[in-house]
Amino acid sequence: MRLPPLLAGLTLYALSLSSQSQVLAIHAGTVLDPGSGTALRDQTIVIERGLIKSISPYAGQPAAAQVVDLSHEFVLPGLMDAHSHLTVSYPKNNIPLEEVYLEESNALRAMRGLMNARVLLDAGFTAIRDVGNSGEYAMVDVRRAVERGWFPGPTIITTGKMIAPFGGQSHHTPPDIGRIWKYEYIDADSQDQLRSAVRENIFYGAQLIKLILDNSPYHYSVDDLRVVVAEAHKAGVPVAVHVYGGEAADNAIEAGVDSIEHGFYLTDAQLIRMKAKGIFLVSTDFPRAHLDLIGAAGGELSEPAEVAQAILDRLRRAWRIGVRIPFGSDSVVDVAGRSRADMIFDYLAVWREAGIPPEGILRSMTSEAAAVMKLDKTRGRVAPGFAADMIAVPGDPRTDIELLRKVDFVMKDGKIVRAAVQPGHASGSSSRAPVGAK
Repeated sequence: MRLPPLLAGLTLYALSLSSQSQVLAIHAGTVLDPGSGTALRDQTIVIERGLIKSISPYAGQPAAAQVVDLSHEFVLPGLMDAHSHLTVSYPKNNIPLEEVYLEESNALRAMRGLMNARVLLDAGFTAIRDVGNSGEYAMVDVRRAVERGWFPGPTIITTGKMIAPFGGQSHHTPPDIGRIWKYEYIDADSQDQLRSAVRENIFYGAQLIKLILDNSPYHYSVDDLRVVVAEAHKAGVPVAVHVYGGEAADNAIEAGVDSIEHGFYLTDAQLIRMKAKGIFLVSTDFPRAHLDLIGAAGGELSEPAEVAQAILDRLRRAWRIGVRIPFGSDSVVDVAGRSRADMIFDYLAVWREAGIPPEGILRSMTSEAAAVMKLDKTRGRVAPGFAADMIAVPGDPRTDIELLRKVDFVMKDGKIVRAAVQPGHASGSSSRAPVGAK
């Protein structure tokens, strides 16, 4: 009897855990490493204790190693999404996000986050940067559950609660309803409150501080933002800011934040300053169809056609100027019959329309995303000494980037979590049998 896909995948993961101390050898048809720009044909990747031990030309099956035959596949680093909200299913048709607060418990939000984490891992995303809207630190608990090995999942970087001037990202909430936004936001309107908010988030498990800059008629000053950057950096934690453009973006750039999220209306002058300062643009390039689903996003966005054009224009200019652009989706709307991964892959069309070559897209989804997540010393490349986070696709994504939708092998920390082939024996035999395939 064939197991259901998720159960089959979990079974394969459990078997992989039991043999993690064994040496695993992957016979790869082509190894792509977007971070270095290399493409090596007919290679053997040796994996031991979750790390890539060596990559060398194929010369027969290594002795005393389990073997995975990917000789007809392109092997590359696991994909990464640097701007996700895994616990959120955003209401459609301009219904406020606050509706979720009344209908879903923190535990339910955490279970959605765990489900989406597993879905994305199965699709080839081995690292995720979750940037808020997770209730009372629900994604911190999801991250800890994955880190403890209770469930398979990607490496997860968590934000905790977003910090904003009074009101979070809510609009026109009646005073007699109460400050319901505090379920996911921390109000901070002075520099002392900003320091306190940073410390509170880090205490509860945040690995990234995120601020909301231009949701209100007022925004933080350069000095305010420098306080946040200094406080977070003292703890070794980076700072991301939600901002679309204007003076608020000027202040963020001047203060030296680590990343700007969205930046739909950034000018060339602002992008040039970002490049000079090494500030990442996590650009969240929504396809037009997704913007139609989101609508005005609680009053934050303009008409979808105008926003879609601004996104495309800004992405083209940022790429031309040379700003570092890690891939981030901000995909938050669920559609019947489509997974969160399906929705994220829709963003590839926007990057293609902006004229960004597949090699650039692959870098943004691997080594550049690893850099903004502060994982680039250990993940985001297929290279000796790096974590064995890898995927395989049945063709060359440098000629057809849409092949990323056809990932048929996923490895996380040396553990096989999804495979179209099963490990063979030391003699070199390997069987091609679907295991948990979609």
